[in-house]
Amino acid sequence: MKNKQTAGHLSALITVAIWGTTFISTKILLEAFQPVEILFLRFVIGFAALWLVSPRRLKGLSVKQELTFAAAGLSGICLYYLLENLALTYTLASNVGVIVSVVPFFTAIVSRFLLKDEEKLNPSFFIGFLFAMAGICMISFSGSSVRLNPVGDLLALAAAAVWAFYAVFSKKISSYGYPSVQTTRHCFFYGILFMLPALFLFDLHPDFFRLARPVYLGNLLFLALGASAICYVTWNFSVKVLGALKTSVYIYLGPVITVAASVLILHERLTLTTVTGMALTLAGLAVSEFHR
Repeated sequence: MKNKQTAGHLSALITVAIWGTTFISTKILLEAFQPVEILFLRFVIGFAALWLVSPRRLKGLSVKQELTFAAAGLSGICLYYLLENLALTYTLASNVGVIVSVVPFFTAIVSRFLLKDEEKLNPSFFIGFLFAMAGICMISFSGSSVRLNPVGDLLALAAAAVWAFYAVFSKKISSYGYPSVQTTRHCFFYGILFMLPALFLFDLHPDFFRLARPVYLGNLLFLALGASAICYVTWNFSVKVLGALKTSVYIYLGPVITVAASVLILHERLTLTTVTGMALTLAGLAVSEFHR
């Protein structure tokens, strides 16, 4: 049991580490693709990869279970990314980074009402939350002023809320007893299905010849195979082992990983404020995760 818990923590850590670097690939792809195109292509390729790994269909699902898969696909695959991308068109990326990091708080609220077997909250969770949010604010607003945009900031808040629902739906799905690869693929199917109407709302001009450029193809495959196919499987595994709330706390690490990647890959400058923020965020994660 202890080894399984360790595997769950390691899996969540690796997942967030990969997700924290996706901004680089997305930034490169945005030179030639619209956000909704990147979103659609990455999950279609991710779905195909998961189908190749495990082509067996899920059988014996009840209507209620099927609806739970549909809700997971709608919230965690479709709505989360659409809301986040829309938020970025209205408000600063730093605002979105901070607001989306409140996911653990939303997860605590949602799981409290929808998951009867989820671990009860205690003061250490809220203390850790305050430490982590203080650190994330220092990281995100280092060297810049805080500028609020009601529309964009509310969209980011909505993205955080729908991811909390995805975390809870994932926990419910994990209790069905199916392999994580198959359940993740089924969620992808519904996410892609719900994504289709959004494709018609944007003035898209499909041009797959753009993928002939290795830089675009390579970054898209990283998002599709690494950040989508693999990471959603590992994330769902962590939710199954640790629970929705404990796993969601690892989202605090996202901004820390992003800063580290920026320094190592983009050679951005590391300030004292940023270092302090990273330390506070890690302290918040430790208090929330390991003192409960």
